[in-house]
Amino acid sequence: MLKRLSEQIGFTQNEIKVVFFLLIVFTIGFVYKSFIQSGNKSPYKKFNYAKEDSLFQLSEKNAGLLEKNTELKDSIVDYKQEVLDFNKTNFSKNNPKIIPDAKSINLNTAGIEELSKLPGIGKKTAEKILRLREELGRFTGLEELLEVKGIGNSKFNKIKKFLFIEKKSNN
Repeated sequence: MLKRLSEQIGFTQNEIKVVFFLLIVFTIGFVYKSFIQSGNKSPYKKFNYAKEDSLFQLSEKNAGLLEKNTELKDSIVDYKQEVLDFNKTNFSKNNPKIIPDAKSINLNTAGIEELSKLPGIGKKTAEKILRLREELGRFTGLEELLEVKGIGNSKFNKIKKFLFIEKKSNN
């Protein structure tokens, strides 16, 4: 019977066995879910999390309750402050990067500190720029920066307005 069916459908006998097995398993699962388990309403309990939510969301309505209820007042925790207490970074002392003026950095004389002031350029990339300058002797065009690993077209377009190359005098 499987041989005739496999010739008509174009499946191998093993493929037909797998299809029959899956059909039987899905049928048994459907029957179980529909008829046997239908007697049980829901295996899941419904929980009301309103009390727990009020601990996290201190609204104006809850603020009045807070003044009256000292027990509730003691149980509320400032979670934002708790998270910040674990972080040792002093955010008030973070030094934002000071962006240089346009055409203010000479590419052939700038050091690591000057180059790292450029947007998107850190100390490592500044070191790579200096290495390339040593290899070339000096930069003749700003486009040579594209040879530095880590500087693509978009980064180059962001930093080129801050750079210039002083023409070598023939004295």
